[in-house]
Amino acid sequence: MKPSRPDVIVGLIVVFGVLTWIALKPFYSSLPTVPWTAILTVFLLAIGEAYTGWMTRARIRRRPGTKPVEPMAVARLAALAQASAYGGAVFAGVFAGFAFYTADLLEQGVPRRDFFIAGGSFVGCVALICAALYLEHCCRVPKDPTEKGQEAGR
Repeated sequence: MKPSRPDVIVGLIVVFGVLTWIALKPFYSSLPTVPWTAILTVFLLAIGEAYTGWMTRARIRRRPGTKPVEPMAVARLAALAQASAYGGAVFAGVFAGFAFYTADLLEQGVPRRDFFIAGGSFVGCVALICAALYLEHCCRVPKDPTEKGQEAGR
């Protein structure tokens, strides 16, 4: 499995942000308001992934007081991390598009509320992307120190 690519993540954010901004022009007035629970949900996911990364790293490095981790569990966590990074990028783009569209309508009550909720959700999605990349980094197998000695001896 190849690591997540930051250029693809940024590209997804930009593309989905522009598509959302374009799609909102004719449909914004008929859409329901953005739920405030989106902010809380995304931040909780980010905290969960960051904690999982921290614990996984400790278990892979066999720190005292931790159990060794199953290799298949690490592979599943790496897949989760990559999916979360790309999924977080898509939703970050959607929330960014919402925020940019409603930024011109801040003098009205509902669009102002949508702007702040979409902005907070965007920040939460960026935190989720960072946590997912951290989890993915923590799932890497550490280099064996004996391999360096063998390579130097060749």
